[in-house]
Amino acid sequence: MAHILAIFKKEIRAYFVSPVAYGVLTIFALVAGYYFWIVVGVYQRAGFQSMMNPQIAQGLNPSDWVFRPLFSFLSVIVLFLMPAITARLFAEEKRQGTAELLFTYPIRDVELLLGKFFAATALALAMLGLTLAYPLLLGLFVPIEWGPTLTGYLGMALMMMAFLAVGTLISSLTEHQLIAFTVSFGAALLLWLIGWAADGAGPTGRAVLKHLSLLEHRESFAKGVLETKDIIFFLNFTFFFLFLTLRSLESKRWRG
Repeated sequence: MAHILAIFKKEIRAYFVSPVAYGVLTIFALVAGYYFWIVVGVYQRAGFQSMMNPQIAQGLNPSDWVFRPLFSFLSVIVLFLMPAITARLFAEEKRQGTAELLFTYPIRDVELLLGKFFAATALALAMLGLTLAYPLLLGLFVPIEWGPTLTGYLGMALMMMAFLAVGTLISSLTEHQLIAFTVSFGAALLLWLIGWAADGAGPTGRAVLKHLSLLEHRESFAKGVLETKDIIFFLNFTFFFLFLTLRSLESKRWRG
């Protein structure tokens, strides 16, 4: 545990010494804040219209009109930002020639991996945590359904961890950050879009594609539905790619 914590602290310092953390947090805050302002404006106009049309008022609530669209939009933004967080994890060590030095330390590969992954996850969760100000702010004016809102945040956090696991694996396979970022983004985009091809596939293919789609599993959380199968899917997905990363690190140590 001490080794994991040491690696974690080292990576957190590295994020904030470089422009990575500041750039990711700033871009996310600005873009998310702008979109939140847009959807709140739409919700407000719908509220004015509901005064003249009672049918609109029946389905008018912040969960459906503000936070579900917000989570859908944020899931697009993290496609770009998660690869930016993971691109440097191992690729930078290789470029600087410090990867070989790390492998000589009395530290296990799994400790190295977890320290780096936890640091990337902490930065991603801090980024998502910035948006918690939105329901708190909106709650000053309208009642917030905290159950569906927090479920949506859980779904976003799990999806971000899944993308981070993919990016961590790819970063371990190259010494070029740009390549790691590009391939990680492409892989994340494929996993995000794979469910779109389900309608054109047969019954078996449709079921497989929908099961592999991260977007399909996140959508349940956005609706306020907390299903064990979706949680298990994200956890298994994350563990699987971390396992592949561990095998990648062990092969490099074996090759010397």
